Amino acid sequence: MSTQQKKGFRPEVQGLRALAVLMVVTYHIWLGRVSGGVDVFLLISAFLMTLQFTRKVERGEPLRLIRHWLHLFKRLLPAAVVVLIAVLIGTWAFLPPRRWPDILQQAWSSLLYFQNWVLADNAVDYYAIDHSGASPLQHFWSLSIQGQVFILWPLIFAATALLLQVIRGIGRTSAVQNRLPQRRSRLTYRSALAVIFSIVFAFSLAFSVRHTAENQAYTYFDTRARLWEFALGSLLALALPYLKFPRAVRVLMGWIGIAAMISCGLILTVDQQFPGYIALWPTLSAAFIIIAGQTGSRLGVDRILSAKPLVAMGNVSYALYLWHWPLLVIVLVAIDRSAVNLWQGLAIVAASIALAFLTTKFVETPLRRWEWPEHHVWRAAVVLVACGALLAAPAALWQNHIDAYDAAVAAQPATDNPGAAALEPGFAGTPSPSAKAIPAPAQLKNEFATIDGDCTGRLAPASALLAQICHANKPAGTPEGTPAKTIVVLGDSHSQQWLPDWDALAAAHNWQIVMMIKDGCRYGADSSTRAADCNEFNAQDREYVLALHPDAVFTVASLTLQNSPYEMEVPGYLDGIRGFTDAGIQVVGIRDNPRFTINMADCAAQKGATAPACNPPLSESLAATSPLDDLQGKLPGLFLMDMSDYICADGVCPAVVGNVYVYKDDNHLTKTYTQSMAPIFEQRLLAVTGWG
Repeated sequence: MSTQQKKGFRPEVQGLRALAVLMVVTYHIWLGRVSGGVDVFLLISAFLMTLQFTRKVERGEPLRLIRHWLHLFKRLLPAAVVVLIAVLIGTWAFLPPRRWPDILQQAWSSLLYFQNWVLADNAVDYYAIDHSGASPLQHFWSLSIQGQVFILWPLIFAATALLLQVIRGIGRTSAVQNRLPQRRSRLTYRSALAVIFSIVFAFSLAFSVRHTAENQAYTYFDTRARLWEFALGSLLALALPYLKFPRAVRVLMGWIGIAAMISCGLILTVDQQFPGYIALWPTLSAAFIIIAGQTGSRLGVDRILSAKPLVAMGNVSYALYLWHWPLLVIVLVAIDRSAVNLWQGLAIVAASIALAFLTTKFVETPLRRWEWPEHHVWRAAVVLVACGALLAAPAALWQNHIDAYDAAVAAQPATDNPGAAALEPGFAGTPSPSAKAIPAPAQLKNEFATIDGDCTGRLAPASALLAQICHANKPAGTPEGTPAKTIVVLGDSHSQQWLPDWDALAAAHNWQIVMMIKDGCRYGADSSTRAADCNEFNAQDREYVLALHPDAVFTVASLTLQNSPYEMEVPGYLDGIRGFTDAGIQVVGIRDNPRFTINMADCAAQKGATAPACNPPLSESLAATSPLDDLQGKLPGLFLMDMSDYICADGVCPAVVGNVYVYKDDNHLTKTYTQSMAPIFEQRLLAVTGWG
């Protein structure tokens, strides 16, 4: 039967589903904001599921959960697998090799419906404006949460029905034993479900509000923070038969719901606030529209939502949601842009809709109508396993290929990858012509140095904020257990990237290295050019250093920008370190490395290390005169270093030096290349400071 002929079909809900997916697509492609459309999807899915199971229980039909789950995922999985395979092909064709392992991992997690937890653990920024750096599978987070709820909710329905049977059985037994007339229980199935879902709603919403404020990036993908949206949909389904409003009121509710739903992402600055209380806006808007229902009025919003074009779009909304995001991400990578214009966006929308209709017609519909799997549970299970195997086989082969390449790169002799040593005068080593640059592209994500130890004892900060991010090495120690020197590394990731060299020095000289880093927060005195939280962090850093009184502090003293060769002194740098030098604490300031408008590692991996694009001229990367020259002699105890001649050489700033990737992205040095500079770094540090 057609969708319209199915019993209980509500065309306005299908039109609402279409509107929600169009909002998601529009906001993703052109606005780069959260629309609230996904939240509407979550509510609708629980609403429809609750209607289905409530009718079954009230009619006395068996729930047959295993059959239900197999039938459900047999409808959902094939289209998802088609899109996942297409994304893997697009990844291989357009995305740089360093991104392949993560996308493969997300393909597996999307297939098995735990993608949201992978993104949460990786602290993905869902609000990032540049979608070209996002995963083409990032949108599977909501489908994963739905898949998890599709398992959980039927268990609640079944457990509640079973509990009521037990309670009624006890009541009948008690009446028989006491020879009393059996009283009809006031606890109905609907009321029992209403109590359960009210509890889920309250606890999940409270959890969502609290944790969104504490850690929004993680909470956005946390299933526990989204359960209240499903619970609201279930409560709506349970209450709907009792919500009787005059037609005029329902017409007004429908239009209020539509206006509020569409305007959510436009009126509210929702970034960093979802999925807390702010998600009540789109979900309650959708609830208003569903309550309005079929008004029978020519002025009702249901007349628009029930129109054939919107209903048809609602029928393909699942496939449209699947296709639009990977197309957007891959197009952005292919055209090397962070956003699309109007016409490019329209082309993506048109392609997404076309693919959605094709996927629905040739994949979803035939498999839904296929009767063979419906006769036995094991047949449906075979179909699901076969769908999974279509993705698992190529994904596993690709992963094995990546692992084999990584192993071959790691097994190369050190002489094939000298790194910075290749720039030393008189260097005579010649890497093998067949040698690969290191690290392998798939390992670039691990190329950021850190210190694993915690700050304890005398190193422990008094500030709770600093205690969370303070890390220190564990020096071998002198016989008395005291390190020869204590050095505190302050600033942002550009200070942190020099940790491999400090680690080598610590091992050679028995030094204690303490890391106090905040991403994007260059160390200096209070400045209007910094965010308030960065100024506060730097102030606490100063208090910590003065209280600890280490031998020295290491910072980055200059600041490079993407529009190089412009460089500048770090704002408030001298004022920021003056308190240290006045207290007799020495300061080592190093010149910043260049920043670029392209990912240097991707450039070398895709175009070759010798490509001109991957070897920009020195004159376009660094200023002709170092900003550190103006700091010479300004403060006693300030020592300045410049390693740029081992980052840029012979008039260029290459992506690969000595068969080693210099950069892991557009501005951070790889740990491997920094390690290759350790001998030169030590030589220059000891020379400029006079440390023995």
